[in-house]
Amino acid sequence: MIPLSRENDKALDDMRLETQEQFNYSYSIPSTTNTFTSNKLNDQSFNALKNEKVVIIGLGQLGLPVAKYVKEHGFDTYGYDINQKTMQSAESNYGIKQATNFGDFDVLIICVSTHRPDDMFAPQVDGLMSVVEKISREAKAGALISIESTIPKGTSKKVFEKVDHRLHVVHAPHRWYALEEEVHGVNQLRIVGGVSNCCLQHGLNFYDGREVIPQTTTVGSEGGGAGGATTVLSKTSLIDNKNTTSSSTSTSNTISNNDTHPKQQQPTSSRAAAKAAGIISLSIPMHPVSSVEVAELTKIVENAHRYLQIAFAEELYLYCKSNSISFSELRESLNTKWNVEVLEPRDGIGGHCLPKDTKMFINSSNTIKSKILQAAVEIDEDYRVYIQSREKKGSTGSVAVSKDRKTQKAEPNQLLYSKKIK
Repeated sequence: MIPLSRENDKALDDMRLETQEQFNYSYSIPSTTNTFTSNKLNDQSFNALKNEKVVIIGLGQLGLPVAKYVKEHGFDTYGYDINQKTMQSAESNYGIKQATNFGDFDVLIICVSTHRPDDMFAPQVDGLMSVVEKISREAKAGALISIESTIPKGTSKKVFEKVDHRLHVVHAPHRWYALEEEVHGVNQLRIVGGVSNCCLQHGLNFYDGREVIPQTTTVGSEGGGAGGATTVLSKTSLIDNKNTTSSSTSTSNTISNNDTHPKQQQPTSSRAAAKAAGIISLSIPMHPVSSVEVAELTKIVENAHRYLQIAFAEELYLYCKSNSISFSELRESLNTKWNVEVLEPRDGIGGHCLPKDTKMFINSSNTIKSKILQAAVEIDEDYRVYIQSREKKGSTGSVAVSKDRKTQKAEPNQLLYSKKIK
């Protein structure tokens, strides 16, 4: 989705970059709330040196930039796509080799669409789960599955069940903006969550390059989990090429060890030492979260929040038109305040990400339904009716709203997402 206003974004970009820079020098494993016990994974020793062969599944708008980035960072990179023209283009233009099965990969990155084939605004994970079925049959035990596609809450654990707990599963939702790839490309601060502790550690090693240097652990009999075992970890500041000294202060953090490989010593955070050991990673700064559900919700809530911002601007625009007020002047005056950013409405909320992900969030709870998001969807529909009416009349006439919202069909305003493009 193209941002509707970039007027105040420079300050926001500077703030994000500062936050990312600070994050690069401080890191600790979160206290996890994951409850999975994976005896089948325990048989697979965690080996940071074996993240060499990677396949990206789905080479569309999301997957192709990921594949290019993975290849640029020294991995043996393959692609898999049901569209042979897409696959051939990736191979001929970018050197992404074609995978015919998933049997020999260390990392499998899923980048498939999660909307219905006949309605890009409707979320659906059937295609993703069919990919997981194939992975379950063919992938080697202990490999890493990273789901970068936007998914509903609970999907990652379903994937873990589908692969019979034999593979590590993390969710690292994508963040990528095509028009500003230098700042908002694949390599920006991102979220990662795992269905178990060892899954999270494996994912961090691949993406971030941290969690790789063994450190002495203390194992006791107190606490919950299988056998009540706990592991005491030491938090240390991140050692980086730009910062070669670590903090002399350390604290203790206790996490459940019931799903960590028994032969695996807990590592500390050090990219420099990882590179010295010959370990490669994507060098993407990652923010680990304590449960995979938090990671799943992060992406859809991000987009639901953006949807709300745009819907507010649309409603304010309709209000101004109904009351003979200059929207542009009002917006300009509002945005003089440092913590206010009213966007500029254009052709309605387009693309497939924001509408689909907002619906995904609305449907994520059986107990609490979001009244504000439901209202935002209605506002966007009213705004579209007004825009269409204005275009037909060739004027900026009075505001008209739809009496039957269900009959309104939102058309994407970007060629990239057009259903007519195959």
